[in-house]
Amino acid sequence: MSLRKGAAPKRKGDEQSAAGHALIGEKPVTPSPTTRLSHAEVRRIFFGLMLTAFLAALNQTIIATALPTIGRYFSDFENLSWVVTAYLLTSTAVAPLYGKLSDIYGRRAMMLTAVGIFVAGSAVCGAAPNMLLLVLGRGLQGLGGGGILPIAQAIIADVVAPRERGRYQAYMGVVWMSSGVGGPVLGGVLSEHFHWSLVFWLNVPLGLIAAWLTRTYLKRIPRHDRRHDLDILGAGLMMASAILLLLALSWGGTRYGWFSGAILGLIAGSFLLSLAFAWRLVRAPEPFLPLSVLGNPVMRTASVANSFAMATSIGLTIFTPLYFEIVQKLSATDSGLALIPLALTTPGSLISGRFMLRGHHYKWVPMTGLGCSIAVLALLVWNPAPSLPAVIAILSIVGTAIGMTYPVATVSIQNALPPHQAGVAMGAMNFFRSLASAFAVAVMGAIILAGFGVAPERGTSVSVMAAAVGAQGFDVAGVFRWVFLAALVFLACSLAGLFMMEERPLRGSAT
Repeated sequence: MSLRKGAAPKRKGDEQSAAGHALIGEKPVTPSPTTRLSHAEVRRIFFGLMLTAFLAALNQTIIATALPTIGRYFSDFENLSWVVTAYLLTSTAVAPLYGKLSDIYGRRAMMLTAVGIFVAGSAVCGAAPNMLLLVLGRGLQGLGGGGILPIAQAIIADVVAPRERGRYQAYMGVVWMSSGVGGPVLGGVLSEHFHWSLVFWLNVPLGLIAAWLTRTYLKRIPRHDRRHDLDILGAGLMMASAILLLLALSWGGTRYGWFSGAILGLIAGSFLLSLAFAWRLVRAPEPFLPLSVLGNPVMRTASVANSFAMATSIGLTIFTPLYFEIVQKLSATDSGLALIPLALTTPGSLISGRFMLRGHHYKWVPMTGLGCSIAVLALLVWNPAPSLPAVIAILSIVGTAIGMTYPVATVSIQNALPPHQAGVAMGAMNFFRSLASAFAVAVMGAIILAGFGVAPERGTSVSVMAAAVGAQGFDVAGVFRWVFLAALVFLACSLAGLFMMEERPLRGSAT
């Protein structure tokens, strides 16, 4: 196992943990040579990761404002949702697979593979002559994009000791802030004033530069060579179960009723495949998701905290613009600007990251933030139509608290598991986050549809829908009260996960 600067010496418990991993099917090999990285080398590695992570982050925000233009261009609003769903399905399903493969074949090789597939999918999307090929291109994009973030997180775990990761939060914070703020604006400008296909063609030169940076700057990352067996059957069962569940969550309440035969059949199929996957976990010599990872208490509780925090962020990001336009009477442009405080999770990440660098009780920072965000969301539940400055202030607190949760939960997982399992752990964590986000969007969407009593058609303007529900005498603000209550419950689940998470000493010492 390679050593990092500031890493703590191996303890007896670590040796016992390594022995335990050998008992579940891993084959012992000769450890890789010791690798020491200077602060300058770590910065170069981070620089190589930043553009790569920016690709994945930008892709999630730039497409939203281009969707109406794409629907009008192809005169196909009925299948427009597949542009989003296809990427969601494939990227969620392959995240654990990339994590496992990066543990086997190395982070750099799998990152280059992920970026290459993502660029190829972007080119297919940009050249698509019809909606079918565009959807297929988005699926190919997801097969690559689904691996970028978990591998980047695993690389960070390889090169920086857990306690010292706080000092590098600013680098990745720039990525998320720029993509969160600039993505929707850039997507709107390109699709309105140029051509919607530039939203995808932009990924090609950026992806080629990211591949060059990956090839150049990631040569020095430590390797944790261990011979693994890839459980193909287990991987297939897990991905198939996830795809059926995501289809049910995406179609329920919109394309089909929640209690229709199609949705119930998808849920039943996902449940049966999940049972088969669980059976495979206990039978395979080396299961796709190692039992030592799934059985780790920090992995379980931190994943709960991370997943529900992300679910709250995604759900509010999708439905709060609707609230701004219908309840606060803002224009589409002003709604996007008012949403920025919620998207800016970077300040919270920096605060908790710096506290991990110095403090020992690091989980109390995000717990305090989540407690404050639950309290202010309760105000919106009590009065869902306060003044606009009050809503923006509340969203700022929520966004900051969510940002505090991400680094603590992620670093706690990396700190609790051996380095050679960082890839599969990050893949599993991103998998659970995607499922939780899809669940939150389905819940909030069901609340909106049930409250309004109408199903907005794809491409219908918000003003038309607002006029329709206003003419029927609906209490529009009262509908969003329940949306904010759902967000409050999700944040409470995140807080519960952090509360139950064991606060283990972080490896490495601050310098």
